[in-house]
Amino acid sequence: MRTVITVLFKEILDNIRDRRTLVSALLLGPAFGPILFAFVINLSIEQSMSNVEKTLDVPVLGAEHAPNLVRYLESRNMNVTEAPASRAEVLDAVKLGTHDVVVIIPEIFGERLGDGVPARIEVVSDQANTTADREARRVRGALYGYNQQLAAIRLSARGVNPLVLRPLNIDDVDVSTPSGRSGILLGMMSYFFIFAMLMGGMYLAIDTTAGERERGSLEPLLALPVTRDKLMLGKITATSVFMALSLALSLVSFFVAIRFMPLQQLGMTPNFGPDVLVFAFLLLAPFILLGASIMTLVASFTKSYKEAQTWLSVVLLAPTLPILVVSLLTLRPRLEFMFIPSLSQHLLLVDMVKNEPLDPLHVGISVTSTLIIGGLLTWLCARLYRREGLLG
Repeated sequence: MRTVITVLFKEILDNIRDRRTLVSALLLGPAFGPILFAFVINLSIEQSMSNVEKTLDVPVLGAEHAPNLVRYLESRNMNVTEAPASRAEVLDAVKLGTHDVVVIIPEIFGERLGDGVPARIEVVSDQANTTADREARRVRGALYGYNQQLAAIRLSARGVNPLVLRPLNIDDVDVSTPSGRSGILLGMMSYFFIFAMLMGGMYLAIDTTAGERERGSLEPLLALPVTRDKLMLGKITATSVFMALSLALSLVSFFVAIRFMPLQQLGMTPNFGPDVLVFAFLLLAPFILLGASIMTLVASFTKSYKEAQTWLSVVLLAPTLPILVVSLLTLRPRLEFMFIPSLSQHLLLVDMVKNEPLDPLHVGISVTSTLIIGGLLTWLCARLYRREGLLG
């Protein structure tokens, strides 16, 4: 172990001397993800809340043909404004982005209402524009409400109870908890954690393999009276140290960033306190050995620093792809998923954020399988460095 520790400290000191690489690995990776995540969440929440509360300007072409409808829209916190003079100009204005949504009321609107036949109203918007589509949905919701009121008035005038058209009373029963709802937004945290973890050790994994080969220092290092198994174990351990440090910084950054997210306004209370922070680190820690060994293994096959960077950039995406797929499909933890590294950690972490109980069997399988795969890859790295052809 003395030899392994010597190699470990040698690689750590070499990496610390490269200040720019150290800042990129331990600051930009762990800090950029939480900052970006908090900014996007805050921006989306503020836009959603402001769009509901603010007065919406709605240009209406033909407002004089439906004064009651205009008053109804104004009662729904909408300000009816002047629209372009013709339907063609309305379409052009929406296409150019001059107006997000425009309502068109034809001249025969009142006549058709008086005859008791459906009267046509056009809501013109650009659904490719997210802001315009959101405002159009708000306008359509108001028009649907006005439509229901007219239907109820017509039925009452004919002596028919309006409740005839509502044979069912459908009540939504939501069994989710505030912590459970927070998983909708915070379920992608594990993606940032694993990505930051890999970024923390990527540069050291490259420098201890392809970097030393490119500098010509690998051959004198292998000529020392040290077994290559211990040499590789020391290199992988050094990479693991920086990956663990990057993971810890990323977890702390998210812990701080969540405090500035107005999740309570959406009825969400994330379960991400100090105890969860520690358990999340222990849960993700087995992936450190796997990530360090696979990056060292891939970098060992490359001949230059730039080539290693190219290949490891692809490797960084591989562990995060299962997380993206499962997040889109919203799958629940299952026994077979626990054998897949990164995926099992993601599913267990999401359950922790939701404050749901974890299955000890799932945790045990996730930790054991990840460590076994990491150990096998470490052994494979040691076997690879026994080859004399490694020196080129």
